[in-house]
Amino acid sequence: MVFKRLLGKLGVGGPSVDTVLHRGTVLPGDTVSGDVLIRGGSMDVEITEVTLELAARVESEAGEEERHGTVRFHRVVVGGGFRLAEEQELSIPFSFPLPWEAPITEVFGQPLSRPLGVRTQLAVAGAVDTGDLDPLMIRPLPVQEAVLDAFGRLGFGFRSTDLELGRIRGTNQTLPFYQEIELTPGPDHAHAMREVEISFLADPAGLTVVLEADRRGGLFSGGGDALNIFTVGHGDVDGTDFAALVDSWLRQLAERRSGGFLGGGHGHERKSDGGHGGVGAGIGGAVAGLAAGVVGGMVAAEIVDEIGDALGGDD
Repeated sequence: MVFKRLLGKLGVGGPSVDTVLHRGTVLPGDTVSGDVLIRGGSMDVEITEVTLELAARVESEAGEEERHGTVRFHRVVVGGGFRLAEEQELSIPFSFPLPWEAPITEVFGQPLSRPLGVRTQLAVAGAVDTGDLDPLMIRPLPVQEAVLDAFGRLGFGFRSTDLELGRIRGTNQTLPFYQEIELTPGPDHAHAMREVEISFLADPAGLTVVLEADRRGGLFSGGGDALNIFTVGHGDVDGTDFAALVDSWLRQLAERRSGGFLGGGHGHERKSDGGHGGVGAGIGGAVAGLAAGVVGGMVAAEIVDEIGDALGGDD
């Protein structure tokens, strides 16, 4: 995959940059590697810094108002401090870890969303030029696929996905946002809920699955939002009946007392009062049907956009 940019802000005849990824599709926690190819323009210039950034388009809800902005959450300096001669060609290799909590953008080859990408930034003698956001395709981890496959086997359908600014209370979330995947319920659960939202928080040990349901009210039970948190290990993919496991999660969720969002700080936090479930067949084509309906050590601290500016729509 090649991301081509002509850095116009640096003036006519300035250097141009191509960012070449060794792999165009990666998994959360994978290493993103490639080369930054720089070609000199019509004059010699001093390159003070070459950086790569991961950036995501997120939304935030303040009351009834919905705002969007770009959050840059991972930044890597890959070079700098050299003189680039006229028309000189230079290649700078790079490698950095993709955060485990990076949102997934495709499932079994089917596009889910493209909310995340890579930007190359070139600083020349005090002038800084940043390229456009080029999508980075991220496939789900095997355990994430297994959970989504189970929802597909239970008859759930894909509705939408987005990135929400904020943190999920009761979790060890590290990114300043989380992904929500909204599903319509299958026939065995449609009587109890209108929709289910899934958020994945992966780490080297396993996966935290946050489920929130918009429950229907009944004669003896109230409706409203209910939320619960479950965990499953990476090693549980083999030998676990995920359809039965997810079905048990959903039944616990349907019986859970109501609990919604709590506002606070930037964005919002999701309310949870505990309730961690246990871990648990194969990953089949059901999740492909669901999808057809249809980003080391510098994570949260490396937000270079002020959140308020980002949510004002400044890219």
